[in-house]
Amino acid sequence: MIRVYTQLARGQAWLEKYQGKSVVFACGLGFTDTALIPDISAAGATPKARKYTAIADGECVCHGFQEDALYPLPPLIVGASPAILSRAILQKYQIPYYLFDTGLLIPPEPKAVNCIDLGGKKANCVSTGKALEFSRVQHLFQQGLAWGKKLATQYTNHLFVLGECVVAGTTTALGILTGLGYDAHQKVNSSHIECNHDLKWQIVQQGLRKANLPDNPDPFAVVSAVGDPMQIFIAGMAIALSHTQGVLLGGGTQMLAVYALIQRICGFHQLDFNPANIAVGTTRWVAEDPTGDTLGLANSIGEVPLLATQLSFRDSQYSQLQSYEQGYVKEGVGAGGLAIAAHVAYGATQVELLTMIEHTIAPYLAAVREMGN
Repeated sequence: MIRVYTQLARGQAWLEKYQGKSVVFACGLGFTDTALIPDISAAGATPKARKYTAIADGECVCHGFQEDALYPLPPLIVGASPAILSRAILQKYQIPYYLFDTGLLIPPEPKAVNCIDLGGKKANCVSTGKALEFSRVQHLFQQGLAWGKKLATQYTNHLFVLGECVVAGTTTALGILTGLGYDAHQKVNSSHIECNHDLKWQIVQQGLRKANLPDNPDPFAVVSAVGDPMQIFIAGMAIALSHTQGVLLGGGTQMLAVYALIQRICGFHQLDFNPANIAVGTTRWVAEDPTGDTLGLANSIGEVPLLATQLSFRDSQYSQLQSYEQGYVKEGVGAGGLAIAAHVAYGATQVELLTMIEHTIAPYLAAVREMGN
């Protein structure tokens, strides 16, 4: 159910170390105006729908499908939200979870989304070269450190899955990686069936030209120029948790960018973290995406093992899940990391995961069909 794609020995050691550990899930919800660019993302069929994607996914994680949802899951071009996968696993194994508003466009209603407000702010478009105020980046990093320390104290000897929901987050990931000096062009993934590399690259290059960063920049300055609010918060949380707990950065190229940030922040600002306790975990739909190069990115960043769940939807009765096998959606809201954790901690099998996910998605799809009639 799990394959180690890079750093094989380290990945296997990580899996053995956290076998049978109880799981906690923390997810950073955020927004970047980059999401409003036409065709930048398939996580919402229109720019208007994408304004609410993270909030709707948060409500799905908290409550599952509800006919009277305050923030209904936005229509996708193809497929269904990965929040449904995450909800299924969280509910089945009663995994404690924490959702953080790192900087959303619209503050969600507390009754809909049980979300911790970090005093963040949505990011400007990457193309501006001024995504976030530098002081806001520092604040979110300190919030990450503080929450990491708090949760590590509250849950000792646990495995923490850290997820994200930021529409257009692979574009900000490309910005971070490029700003840090990595060759990430043509390598990130996308919720589209075929990654829109040229559009992402154009936006990132425009932002980096305007930012005019120096050689070997302060990583905080890179986030300030072309990042999003989730990245710096999750980086801080992972650093603090890694001292005593297991950390699975649940996502693909977005979480590889977060890990690259962790390395650079700790080097630049002389902070300590424990790389042996951290892995990046995603879905095989991301790890084996032929329109990106997730493995090449992971190898260039080095050190961190890239793991992927081998979860399959080939035999699903629902076309919305089968579309993952065709390359749509692929990942999000920590779905890949939670699937890995379900196997590592609770011994979940392919059949069990598919059954619980289909059980969770069924009422949602029934309501969609009803609306169409």
